[in-house]
Amino acid sequence: MTNLFSLEGKTAMVTGGIHGLGMAMAEGLAKAGAELIITNNVQEPLDTAIEQYKKAGFKATGYAFDVTDEVDAEKKVAEIEANHGKIDILVNNAGIIMRVLAIDMKVEDFRKVIDVDLVGPFIMSKLVAKGMIARQSGKIINICSMMSELGRDNVSAYASAKGGLKMLTRNLATEWAKYNVQVNAIGPGYFATSQTAPIRVDGHPFNEFIIGRTPAGRWGDPEDLAGTAVFLASDASNFVNGQVIYVDGGILATIGKPSNE
Repeated sequence: MTNLFSLEGKTAMVTGGIHGLGMAMAEGLAKAGAELIITNNVQEPLDTAIEQYKKAGFKATGYAFDVTDEVDAEKKVAEIEANHGKIDILVNNAGIIMRVLAIDMKVEDFRKVIDVDLVGPFIMSKLVAKGMIARQSGKIINICSMMSELGRDNVSAYASAKGGLKMLTRNLATEWAKYNVQVNAIGPGYFATSQTAPIRVDGHPFNEFIIGRTPAGRWGDPEDLAGTAVFLASDASNFVNGQVIYVDGGILATIGKPSNE
């Protein structure tokens, strides 16, 4: 059973894996034995993140490029494959969000969110899958969201992209399953990260809302995502394809927290 979840000898690329949930998933993959390839569009925070990985005892290399630039991304993927031999696992984690009411959102900003959150994963999947198909083996993990299923104020572009990413996951799985390439997704709920720290305080309305809305009664810990990432990256998920696994403490399972009834 341990071998079923082992990632020894595997190389995992995590886009945008420089902090938060991306780093938590990357660390989970590394603990299971994977060598890490971490990407970001800016060099300095990437260098800082790579030092953190190395201090933790993980084998990690950083590559700076924009996942929405197909020409640059193609060059970098070729360089990575030349340097590391292959990419066994791709985690499409890089993403942005702009919280603006739809009525006020500029079209260029809407397009930017779609470009990073949906077109970027398409570009990276297309490029990396070529090697996976040739080897008849590979795992692609897209990072969706509860906004792949639900709407919220101020996030029309993000929800549109994440809804599209759910369907991209299903379509790529349909096309590539015959090559033994599994394409799945993780949909995180609300997690305790540095970005959410200012609102995760007693008395804050959103903090009370999340705790009250989540059947588990708490924010997620970033490490809660690691097991799901390892599962989808390992042989344990070889017959799982086109699925979105929501790691949300039960939010999507109910219209209200059962303990409130």
